[in-house]
Amino acid sequence: MGYSGERMSDYFASSNPLASVVVASNNSGKLAEIRDMLSDLPLEWIRASDVTGGPWLVVEDGDTFEENALLKARSACQATGLIALADDSGLEVDALSGLPGVRSARFAHLNANDDENNAALLEALQGVSDADRTARFRCVLAVVTPYRHVPLLARGQCEGRIGWELKGQGGFGYDPLFCVNCFNNRSMAELTSDEKSQVSHRGEAVRQLRPLLTELILNMTGQLDSVGGP
Repeated sequence: MGYSGERMSDYFASSNPLASVVVASNNSGKLAEIRDMLSDLPLEWIRASDVTGGPWLVVEDGDTFEENALLKARSACQATGLIALADDSGLEVDALSGLPGVRSARFAHLNANDDENNAALLEALQGVSDADRTARFRCVLAVVTPYRHVPLLARGQCEGRIGWELKGQGGFGYDPLFCVNCFNNRSMAELTSDEKSQVSHRGEAVRQLRPLLTELILNMTGQLDSVGGP
C-alpha cells in the first residue's frame, strides 16, 4: 500500500499512543534499544514483567532464531492479551561452527551472565588466529497480536570478528568482544548509540520491521483511509 511517509509522520506526530506493545524480554538493554529506535511511533512500550508482576519466563527450545522469536512473542501475547514484540538474537562464530547461536545467552551455563559468557567465548577461541575469528550477530524480531493477524518477522545481521579482549563500556552481551568490520574493528561496545543503530543486527531488523509495524498499527486503528491509502 502506498502511504506517504510525510503524511504518516504528521499523523503519528499528532497522535497519542494508539496501542500498547509488550516486549517479550527481561533484557533491559534490548528493551532500551528497541524502544529508542521506534520511539517516534505512537506506541506505549511495556516490559513483560510489568504486566505479569515478575520475571517473564518462557522455555526457548527452538532450533532457530525465528522459532524462538515467535515462541516468545506468542507466549507473551497469550499471557498479557497485548500486542507482543519479541527479539531473538545471538552471535555466530565461524570457528565454533556457528556457536553460540541460539544459546548465546546460555553459552557458559544455563544462568550465565554477560561476563561469564564473554569469558567462555574467549576460552573457546584460545589459539584461534585473527583471520579465523570471523563472526556475525543475527537478530529476528517477531510481532504477534491477539487479533489473529499473520505474525510479522524481520531479520538483520552484522558482520565482524571476535577480539582478544573486552573493549568499550557501552552495549551489553558480547558487544565488548565483537569488532565491527565497517567501523575499523572498533568493538560494538565502543560505538555511540547512533553508530550502533546504523550497523547493528537489531538496527537492521528494526528498519525492516518499521513499515510492517506501521501498516499493522494503521490497519488496527482503522486509520488507513484518513492517512491516504488507495
